[in-house]
Amino acid sequence: MKFAVNVSTIFTEAPFLARFAKAKQHGFSHVECQFPYSVAPEAITDELVQLELSLVLLNLPAGDWEKGERGLAIFSDRHDEFRRALEEGVRYALALGVPNLHCMAGVLPRDLPRERAKETYMRRIDEAAATLVVHGLTLTIEPINPFDMPGYFLTDIEEAAAIIRDLGRTNVKLQYDVYHMARLGRNVTATFADYAPLIAHVQFADAPGRHEPGTGELPYREIFAFLQEHGYNGAIGLEYIPSGKSSESFVWYDEYRGMKGGGGR
Repeated sequence: MKFAVNVSTIFTEAPFLARFAKAKQHGFSHVECQFPYSVAPEAITDELVQLELSLVLLNLPAGDWEKGERGLAIFSDRHDEFRRALEEGVRYALALGVPNLHCMAGVLPRDLPRERAKETYMRRIDEAAATLVVHGLTLTIEPINPFDMPGYFLTDIEEAAAIIRDLGRTNVKLQYDVYHMARLGRNVTATFADYAPLIAHVQFADAPGRHEPGTGELPYREIFAFLQEHGYNGAIGLEYIPSGKSSESFVWYDEYRGMKGGGGR
């Protein structure tokens, strides 16, 4: 199994650019990131090249995060801003060699009818997919649980899958976050099996605490074995919040790798 350290949630004790070296020092060859846009892509590329790291995922710009915004795609009156976010995301993805871009939907305001938001969302996803396909990039959408992100538009994996099928875009896929599925009360392996053909990327954090594997209730060894047995060959993004120091949050992996007789990071 390939594991990708999320440098937006792990190694946050260090400045952003220093986190890539931290990941390498702990033996990883894959990383992912939420929002790299405060740092020039050239500076990130230098780190990736020098450290021989692959960046597998990043998010499109999602509005003003500090003000609680979690995406732009459901807002019909913010199309220009969405286009600029899309252009910026593609620019970074191409510079950094990132194959997957996650488009966050947004938090649904009380005065915005859900059906109207969905119509806008589907238009934006279709538009983004059409832009990305020219560059060989994949657009991912992710159901997120309402406990961690109250009011987020997309919480239902059935709805997400239906949107993907209705759009018929081959480069629109699911981002399957095991933590969010568990918090939504889903059987994470059975649900993965149901939607495996639509899944482009998997993320993991233990539940309910969203910390490293072994700190919660999820049988992570069995889940990883299941993913491998069912042919998932992408990276598993480690989008967890370390329960202590980041450098001490990989005990689970050393044990896991020892049990498997080796393995890749």
